[in-house]
Amino acid sequence: MDTETLLSNYACRGLFDDDKVTLSFWEVDRTVVGGVVPISTAVKLPAPGYLACRYFCQRRELGVMNLGGAGRVVLDGEEFALTLRDTLYVGRGTREVSFQSDDPSDPARFYLLSYPAHAEYPSMLVEASTIEPLELGSPDDCNERLLYKMICPGVVDSCQLVMGFTQLKTGSVWNTMPPHTHERRSEVYLYFGMEEGKAVFHMMGDPKETRHMILRNYEAALSPIWSIHSGVGVGSYSFVWGMGGENQEFTDMDGVAVDELR
Repeated sequence: MDTETLLSNYACRGLFDDDKVTLSFWEVDRTVVGGVVPISTAVKLPAPGYLACRYFCQRRELGVMNLGGAGRVVLDGEEFALTLRDTLYVGRGTREVSFQSDDPSDPARFYLLSYPAHAEYPSMLVEASTIEPLELGSPDDCNERLLYKMICPGVVDSCQLVMGFTQLKTGSVWNTMPPHTHERRSEVYLYFGMEEGKAVFHMMGDPKETRHMILRNYEAALSPIWSIHSGVGVGSYSFVWGMGGENQEFTDMDGVAVDELR
């Protein structure tokens, strides 16, 4: 694949439009990735035809993370307030989902990730301030980072969805290095927190046939089960990670040593 073919198959760009929900369907694990920036009005989550559903969460669960100003998500009339990096789990069977910003001059920016669900679990708000992060990496390896598990076993009951975010410390540029694959689930990375003119070189592909995509602020990478997923930034950044598939155990991964990469 050349650059444009890689990007057209494995990158999600243009997810965040004002007053509009943008959704992208990926056939791997029937993933839906989306975003919305509500400005002047409440924006409702549609039910796209390719899901063949009466309402979006008829047979699906949904994770919503706020990457902007304060906002609210309303689920069947129940309101949840989300500040920066707060995450809402939306359970199967929720009929109406809408998004609002508290201040149009500093709007919320809601990132959406959804997978099919085989059972109904209650919707639940997870505030980022309540999560104790895992400290990973080291300064010597340029990958010192804080990992926040927002939707995962022990925090929120879900069918497939596992979701959180990672914040790199000052001076560190590598995420998830050494890399890994996981045969039992796919993953989506959404990069954020980048300044204008900065980018991340997202590494992907079979460990012995690696490729890269250059991604910028609020752009996502789709990572199939056979692909590594790592990246290096030319400045500070964070990323949302989310997974769906057969296993929710965070440590279920197949490591790849750096000297095995090609």
